[in-house]
Amino acid sequence: MKKSVYLLLLILLLGSFEPPESHQLQVKIYDLKNTNGNVVVMIYNKDGSIPDKTFTKYYRKKVVDVTNKRLLVTFENLPNGKYAVNVFHDENNNGKLDKGFIKPKEGFGLTNFKSVNLLNRPNFEKASFKFNNDTLVKIKMIYL
Repeated sequence: MKKSVYLLLLILLLGSFEPPESHQLQVKIYDLKNTNGNVVVMIYNKDGSIPDKTFTKYYRKKVVDVTNKRLLVTFENLPNGKYAVNVFHDENNNGKLDKGFIKPKEGFGLTNFKSVNLLNRPNFEKASFKFNNDTLVKIKMIYL
C-alpha cells in the first residue's frame, strides 16, 4: 500500500513539472575574408565574461568548418536569459586567435559590434541581448 501511495505522489509531482522554457539561437556570420580554416562561435551568459582573451569563459561553444564567406550556426535548447556571442576566424586551425604585436591577425566579431577601437572596446554589457524566443543574430567579421 505504501509503495502505491509514493508512486502516485511521484506521478503527480512529475506530471506537474514543466521544464524551463528553451529556444533556438541562430548566428549568421558574414564578411569572412576567405574560406580557410574554421570559425569558433562562443555564447556567453554572465557579466564580466567579455572580454575573454583566453576564450574559456563561454557558456556554449561550436567550431564550424568554413565552406562559404557566410555561415549560419544554430544553438538549440537555450534557456531564456541574457547572452552575447563572440566569434573568431581560426584561419590556420590552431585553436586560437592569432595576434600580432597588438592587434589580431585573424578575424573576429561580437554581437552588437560592427567595429572595435580604443573608444569602442567590447564587454558583456555592450555585446549582450535579451533572449526569450527563437532568435537570429548577425555578426560582421572584423579584420584589423
